[in-house]
Amino acid sequence: MRAYLDHASSSPVRPEVREALAQFLELPQADPGRPYEEAITIRRLIEDARGSVAGLAGVTPRQVVFTSSIAESINHAVTVLGDAGTILTTGAERTSVLEAARAAGNLDLLHLDAAGHLDLEELEARLVSGPISLVCAQVANHETGVLGETRHVVELAHQHGAHVHLDATIGFGRLPLDFQSLDADAVTVSSELLGGPQGASALIVRKGSILKPLLLGGAQERARRAGLENLLGMIGFGVAAEVLGQPGAMEHEAQHQRALLDRLCETATAVSGVQAVGEQDPRRQAGWLRCFTIEGVEAEGVVMGLDRAGISVHSGSACSAEALEPSAVLSAMGIEADRSLRLSVGWSSTTEDVERFEANFGPVIERLRSLRS
Repeated sequence: MRAYLDHASSSPVRPEVREALAQFLELPQADPGRPYEEAITIRRLIEDARGSVAGLAGVTPRQVVFTSSIAESINHAVTVLGDAGTILTTGAERTSVLEAARAAGNLDLLHLDAAGHLDLEELEARLVSGPISLVCAQVANHETGVLGETRHVVELAHQHGAHVHLDATIGFGRLPLDFQSLDADAVTVSSELLGGPQGASALIVRKGSILKPLLLGGAQERARRAGLENLLGMIGFGVAAEVLGQPGAMEHEAQHQRALLDRLCETATAVSGVQAVGEQDPRRQAGWLRCFTIEGVEAEGVVMGLDRAGISVHSGSACSAEALEPSAVLSAMGIEADRSLRLSVGWSSTTEDVERFEANFGPVIERLRSLRS
């Protein structure tokens, strides 16, 4: 069996989700916007899924807008809330945030420190000098796992009349998040990082606000996203959220994943020239995701070497891997960006996965360094 250590890109589908989707495929296919029995059955399943996602997020079902991907949710929020004005964020955001912000308005980048945190004083100063249309921030960084100070960001932005979009894809379903209380204008969450199907995400909209559609041509999603619904994705997303919403389920998984990640970190940093990136305080660091820099070898060689050893890992941001570009996140933090390794665990991770990494990581690095010398 291979060791899969890239849950920050996508997690395997949970067995409960597989079972639910198999049952759904036995039903007659119907457009949920129609008034007859088959369509009404499908509509009820969609709304049940919406309710499960809303329950895990701590919001009402009406606030959940299903989308096709993280990128679509982000583009929707940034384009509509940015409103061709100035958008504040950091270089550690997802590529979809940065590119959508450049296209939607004037992008203004805030500085990060070496631990991966933005400067709240700088943020406030820019908001005061404004006007700022939108501030984009993350609940947890998708590459380093550093937890953001989202509540302070939302409060500061709203005090100065700016909207806020939060990328919560890495923290949703792993941290006890109450988005109603947090009160951001829009929050992006996704299915595949919870163990649901790929191609299913959602935008959570601030209660009482009206979000203009990005996609036009139909009244689906309460006229906030046109197009026939991705039924399999929505239903699977809902089931994954329902599993994690069971009493104690999220906490149990988080505890197990923290223990596995601690072992992976110990193994990685025991190798000479390997250092953990970002926040060192575990209270400000995700317990399922960690990034490292590796002295003396290129990231691509490490990923390929571990792959040959039956271990799936990642280096650099998910959107730039095909281009083999240095990590934009690490560059924004002032860290050497082309020698990074990201390890992330999830619901299906096991001690056997960790043991395989423990047996192979050191030898892979040693072999690559010997080839280089």
